[in-house]
Amino acid sequence: MQLIAEDLVIDRGARRVIEGLSFAVRQGEALVLTGANGIGKTTLLRTLAGFIQPFRGSIKLDGGDPELSVAEQAHAVGHANAVKASLTVFENATFWNSYLETGGQSSARIQAALQHFGLEDLAEFPAAYLSAGQKRRLGLARLLVAHRPLWLLDEPTASLDAASSERLVAAINAHTGKGGMAVVATHLPLALDRARTLDLSALKVAA
Repeated sequence: MQLIAEDLVIDRGARRVIEGLSFAVRQGEALVLTGANGIGKTTLLRTLAGFIQPFRGSIKLDGGDPELSVAEQAHAVGHANAVKASLTVFENATFWNSYLETGGQSSARIQAALQHFGLEDLAEFPAAYLSAGQKRRLGLARLLVAHRPLWLLDEPTASLDAASSERLVAAINAHTGKGGMAVVATHLPLALDRARTLDLSALKVAA
């Protein structure tokens, strides 16, 4: 399985942000997007996630489910944590599991996700009272509550301390180690296994 993007042309409003970009992410690999603010990292990720339609070009998951779009086979974590303040930590994770997992609710998967991100002791805590870092970890926990072969992560370490960032890196490495794929936009160096870098600045896409 691999993610293949060919000759992408992406506009943001009336401005062309990315032109003629082609790349592939192979099974078991992470692609790290780098470049200055405004260079197009978020725009590219949102396009891969199906939130923006490219002006030209194609995106496909070769070897994926032909009946599903790329977006339907991906987890997309952006700047917003997608945490419902009115629910507890456990209820938030349960919601994402029920929404994303076609095989039915899995309490074991939910518990494992909360434990991985150090939230098991806060399971019954209202999400409204979580710190920024705790909310970010809860938002990231949805990566583990349901399987998707492709992870699209935009500055995932935002609001995370060093220990929490290590938990995230461990999750990404475990995912790619099992044959998953990840595309990660980050300003910080991450100790990712099997990773390549795509510097959008070097490709001279428009700011």
